[in-house]
Amino acid sequence: MPVARPETSETRVIAHVDMDCFYVQVEQRKQPELRGLPTAVVQYNEWQGGGLIAVSYEARKCGVKRSMRGDEAKFACPEIQLVQVPVARGKADLNLYRSAGSEVVSILAQSGKCERASIDEVYLDLTDAAERMLADAPPESLESMDEEVLKSHILGMSREDGDDCKESVRDWMCRRDADHGDKLLSCGIIIVAELRKQVLKETEFTCSAGIAHNKMLAKLASGMNKPAQQTGVPYSAVQELLSSLPIKKMKQLGGKLGTSLQNDLGVDTVGDLLQFSETKLQEHYGINTGTWLWNIARGISGEEVQGRLLPKSHGSGKTFPGPRALKSLSTVQHWLNQLSEELSERLSSDLEQNKRIASTLTLHASAFRSRDSDSHKKFPSKSCPLRYGAIKIQEDAFNLFQAALREYIGPFGINPQGNKKETWRITGLSVSASKIVDIPSGTSSITRYFQSQSTAPSHSADGCVQEHVAMTPSASEGCSEQRSTETEVAMPEEDTSVTCTLPNFENSYKDIDLVSEKFPCQDVVSCPSNEATDIPTQSESNKGTQAKRIGQKINNLKEKNRGIPSIVDIFKNYSATASSKQETQEDSTVSSTSKRVNFSISSHNSEVNQEVEERRETDWGYKLDEIDQSVLDELPVEIQREVRSFMRPNKRFNVGKSKGDGSASSIAHYFQPLKR
Repeated sequence: MPVARPETSETRVIAHVDMDCFYVQVEQRKQPELRGLPTAVVQYNEWQGGGLIAVSYEARKCGVKRSMRGDEAKFACPEIQLVQVPVARGKADLNLYRSAGSEVVSILAQSGKCERASIDEVYLDLTDAAERMLADAPPESLESMDEEVLKSHILGMSREDGDDCKESVRDWMCRRDADHGDKLLSCGIIIVAELRKQVLKETEFTCSAGIAHNKMLAKLASGMNKPAQQTGVPYSAVQELLSSLPIKKMKQLGGKLGTSLQNDLGVDTVGDLLQFSETKLQEHYGINTGTWLWNIARGISGEEVQGRLLPKSHGSGKTFPGPRALKSLSTVQHWLNQLSEELSERLSSDLEQNKRIASTLTLHASAFRSRDSDSHKKFPSKSCPLRYGAIKIQEDAFNLFQAALREYIGPFGINPQGNKKETWRITGLSVSASKIVDIPSGTSSITRYFQSQSTAPSHSADGCVQEHVAMTPSASEGCSEQRSTETEVAMPEEDTSVTCTLPNFENSYKDIDLVSEKFPCQDVVSCPSNEATDIPTQSESNKGTQAKRIGQKINNLKEKNRGIPSIVDIFKNYSATASSKQETQEDSTVSSTSKRVNFSISSHNSEVNQEVEERRETDWGYKLDEIDQSVLDELPVEIQREVRSFMRPNKRFNVGKSKGDGSASSIAHYFQPLKR
């Protein structure tokens, strides 16, 4: 059945550029003496010489394949040069290759919309550039063509035996009677040839390319003639390209769907799909999948080039095959720590260089249970909001793993010691950060503010120093599986005028929304369970002495009552006197960046509840039935409990006791110190 040209509103020109043995080329540029020699890049692995991840064409001629181990490659090609991938934290470090790939992308992106698909492959939408060339200097008007253009392969091009290939290419591209689609394709071939020459000149890397009218065909064509060549696919050659293409070679058909097509419909090549109607395919695989299969059999794909120069996500992973499988929680935690450190570095680099933040942390793992009939069960993936900082990512990743393990093996089947009773094994681990977006322009100044306030390193519980990194807005939501205690931030000595602050309730609870959206909330309002966090504020010169006195009072109180929650520290330093009210009002105007909630508490034991009700309607300025509870849910758990306790005072106060004895001098009396 002939394949008709798809009826589209616009003819596109898409190129897929694929680097040739990219990892090998990067190593050869670093060590020029390896050029021309059979070479392979080996990923870090002690077993049988490591796994080959890239093989030069010289080594391929000797029978070396990527599926081999290092020892096998040496046996097949004794003169082969094995280069090891750099190692960091006990695993392969691919930063060298990522940087080299970025060099290529920066060159290719100059000619059109560019989508970086991986470290070594790029999609280009050259439609606009081809249209301009066709209008200004069409191929038939060119007096001469570059040698690289004439070396192109054009599928379906007719030529007689003995004809010069280069002349045949020239004749095909310079046809005056060619339709608009073929003329655009000719312009695309010329543009890509020039780009490949520029990449070679500036980076010393060779690349191959496919040029077609959609991404699917361009991807297939780029691998047909390698290395350092390019292939064009006009509409008339689509059937030739797809008729003999194995079904498993088509993108998204290498798994279960491709197997089903082979077993259920007897489809071995993409061309075999042409014998089935769209309705028949929809009956077997549903409306969407059936229509998609019908389209790809005819070379139709509406997928667009996404115009993305930076990766959509960052990830770090490692496999543990065979006897190296992880058997205990302690070893899993060790490797999660290593992976999280690498991920944190890449996120920080992305934030600094590209002003982007990620919002979701995901843990993936592969596992098996050797003594369980349900050993085929897939290890579940888990996600939670991403908190910036290596220690925080480590904590959240391990919490996600434990939650996934409970689901995988059951809450009573976990043995953390990894002894003979253990039935689970981990053969692969990875952590990834996704949902990466540009930082909104309105928060750039806030980001700089917190970076300037966080120059001092933070200290973990074990005394290790950690560089403090500003958190993303999503950090306010916390980990979905389990909360971990925040590390304490050391502040400069001169910033002694400190309090633990919340947004001013007089300006309504919408201020808390602002904090949760634009501030790293865990660092702004969340206080460690043991003592208040010091947050410096900017004040006028005439307020400096007063602010310092208040900070000293709070610091002295912390030493006396280290178990009292943070907000209680503030309660115990304020009384319901006129002077304290005046101080509260003055302090509320000191800083426009951090607004304070100051509570005026009555010292009269017999009128405690009455005073609280009055404060609720005057100082706080809110109505209980108008508060959006979802706003409070975004605050740290400790702050939520304390704020809600004052929203529901009758649940916290014993009226009879407060009236009967004189033991309660302030609201702080009703907060028992936390046990350390």
